Amino acid sequence: MPRPTRRHLTVATALVAATTAAVAVTSAAGAFDNAQQAKAAIKDGKAKNVILLIGDGMGDSEITLARDYTVGANGRLNMDKFPLTGAYTTYAVHADGTPDYVTDSAASGTGWATGVKTVNGRISKTPGTDKAVPTLLELAQKKGYATGSVTTAELTDATPAVLASHATDRSCQGPADMAKCPTDTIAAGGPGSIAEQSVKHKVDVLIGGGKQRFDQKVTDGKYKGLTVTEQAKKLGYQVVTDKAGLKGVKNGKPVLGLLASGNVPVEWTGKAAAVGGTDPQRCVTSNPNRPAATPSLADSATKAIRLLEAKQRQKHSKQGFFLQIEGASIDKQDHAADPCGQIGETAAFDRAVKVARAYAAKHPDTLVVTTADHAHTSQIVPLEATPPGLSSTLVTDEGQQLKVNYSTNTPGQSQEHTGTQVRIAAQGPQAYRVLGVTNQTDLFATIREALRLR
Repeated sequence: MPRPTRRHLTVATALVAATTAAVAVTSAAGAFDNAQQAKAAIKDGKAKNVILLIGDGMGDSEITLARDYTVGANGRLNMDKFPLTGAYTTYAVHADGTPDYVTDSAASGTGWATGVKTVNGRISKTPGTDKAVPTLLELAQKKGYATGSVTTAELTDATPAVLASHATDRSCQGPADMAKCPTDTIAAGGPGSIAEQSVKHKVDVLIGGGKQRFDQKVTDGKYKGLTVTEQAKKLGYQVVTDKAGLKGVKNGKPVLGLLASGNVPVEWTGKAAAVGGTDPQRCVTSNPNRPAATPSLADSATKAIRLLEAKQRQKHSKQGFFLQIEGASIDKQDHAADPCGQIGETAAFDRAVKVARAYAAKHPDTLVVTTADHAHTSQIVPLEATPPGLSSTLVTDEGQQLKVNYSTNTPGQSQEHTGTQVRIAAQGPQAYRVLGVTNQTDLFATIREALRLR
């Protein structure tokens, strides 16, 4: 990977200088401060650590909805406070390499994990020849970095899977789920299911849902007859299932946190959108189906950072860590046209962003990036609008009514992703690379350069 050229740095500096000049003529002191922060954030050089935060399905509409509801139209979320912000395109490709304009999470995650675009449904493999491509996590491990993945989805779901596995189809999550991946099975000489590969990779910290996948029995190979969880224990993993277990893990040994059978239950509840709309509602900031022992995404992120730091200290390593944190159910609640579930998960993700930025404030050699894998369906529309699909009226924390519409599929069907570009924001070494409009695959190059991976 070549070092950034003088042209890169000149362009980036010019962008910030122009922003500073434009803002300086305004009377808004806050805006001027933001421009000064941006100017100070133009950093070249190596990062010791990288924290990548993915809001699944978190397009600009989803961010705006959460902002309007929780902190107000003129408020700012933690993710709004990064000094450098750009946008990136998210399209997938067909097998022949031509654009597929609306991506799924497997193809989009493969884009930033490997720098290669692929077909929808595929996990870190090429679009035409179905060959495995090295991932950021694999490259980081090879260079001696500690690695981790935290999610509110199943650990075998697409976004965490792209880092620590290679699969022809994203559905091949456990040993019993291999119907669409015949050549990936251990019996066929392949690497096995996503769950098996994740623990074989010896990722230092894995925290999320998906216990049901790890409870499946291995069908071939060295660990035949054992569950994947038992395989993980034989590989040295500490397996925990709740907040207390996570608190009690020992430093230096890999951790597998299986916090739910499937996806981790959402934090907020409310009425789903409906044909013709709903009565104005306030969201309920609790969920009776979420066990009290379930850690928040921010709690899991905090623990993961501490464990990764501790491992490197014990090794006396000069390298730091690479950690991916996913707020997965922004997407899942968008699919379900559930605005309260969606907003609650965006707010939970934003608290994890706060954790990452607070860490970077004390460790400025940390690159923090927040972005989404793709955009989604929710749209804020006028109160008088009568959308043809599903809609709901919310009463925000400002005491105002807000109508949100879900119309990317017919009522009763799962709402769809959209193909629009999404936000990417960053701070720390190499953060300037997110400026402007880039491609999702460029994020791979940004992180690879920041950690000097080869």
